[in-house]
Amino acid sequence: MAITVNGTGHPPPDDPRVSLLDFLRERLALTGTKRGCDQGACGACTVLLDGERVLSCLTLAVQADGAAVQTVEGLAAGDGALHPLQAAFVAHDGFQCGYCTPGQLCSALAMLQEAGRGDPSHVTGDLAAGPAGLSREEIRERMSGNLCRCGAHNGILEAIEAYAAGGAR
Repeated sequence: MAITVNGTGHPPPDDPRVSLLDFLRERLALTGTKRGCDQGACGACTVLLDGERVLSCLTLAVQADGAAVQTVEGLAAGDGALHPLQAAFVAHDGFQCGYCTPGQLCSALAMLQEAGRGDPSHVTGDLAAGPAGLSREEIRERMSGNLCRCGAHNGILEAIEAYAAGGAR
């Protein structure tokens, strides 16, 4: 089998104890995914595994064997154009130091898919009906696993809202 990372297959590591984070950063030199807390508390290492967000510091690389991993490096188009969500982050100052930005981007994309499927969150009023829309409260709750120590939360929220509405504006 192989781990497909940003569309390219790679053999899994020989050591089954290697985290997905270390596999990406050390073996594949994809350093966009950041090492934050190494405990799954900050979200800086968030990547997409078969379209779902995972904390790569808590995921073993062998768990991704046969799966597709997308990192922040895989979001941009092949011609180097930014993904529309990346453009929204730029337009709305959704970053300061940028350390958490890769995890924020991956998490936001998966979060929007979850909300689009009707998956409820902790603040969803009617669990049977799912979320009634993507309010600021819903976005904040759904993104609460991704911390920004610089205080760019308002810009991140605005960027996600703009992207969800159909543009970076």
